Amino acid sequence: MMIGVYIGQFCVTSITWFFLTWFPTYLYQAKGMSILKVGFVASIPAIAGFIGGLLGGVFSDWLLKRGYSLTTARKLPVICGMLLSCVIVVANYTTSEVVVIAAMSLAFFAKGFGNLGWCVLSDTSPKEMLGIAGGVFNMCGNLASIITPLVIGVILANTHSFDYAILYVGSMGVLGLFSYLFIVGPLDRLTLTPRAA
Repeated sequence: MMIGVYIGQFCVTSITWFFLTWFPTYLYQAKGMSILKVGFVASIPAIAGFIGGLLGGVFSDWLLKRGYSLTTARKLPVICGMLLSCVIVVANYTTSEVVVIAAMSLAFFAKGFGNLGWCVLSDTSPKEMLGIAGGVFNMCGNLASIITPLVIGVILANTHSFDYAILYVGSMGVLGLFSYLFIVGPLDRLTLTPRAA
């Protein structure tokens, strides 16, 4: 189960790091926006992600209060967020700046909405190992922050196009969705088996 949560964190952080590193360059080079316009619109997806993060947490807690299981309350926002974040690939098929920004904003909103990995981790990790579980969780996020900018750079160097880079980012949503659907499973607190004396 925890491996699935770690994969999910890698995927969520990969989406985040596209926006933190390559998004302004993408708008300028691939979509032909002026530097001034990039400066104005580059923050719009981040604002959407901020709102999505708040709403995802509120929705998850609302589900718990309505009597839904912990599994449903935590996994449903994550699964919906991962699925919806794949809308980023729409940007490959339009020249409309408005549609590009809307797709990117919706993808970042969805990423925020589904970013409940820490909740899942704190709900399921063995209490005696929450520190190490959190450390591995952060490590997976940090790996994504190293790998994603490099992978996108390699893709651009070899294809001279952002199309495959956007597909890579969208594939992180698919991988995260798969991980939470098929690897994470039902959410229960893991317990350590005491060693025999």
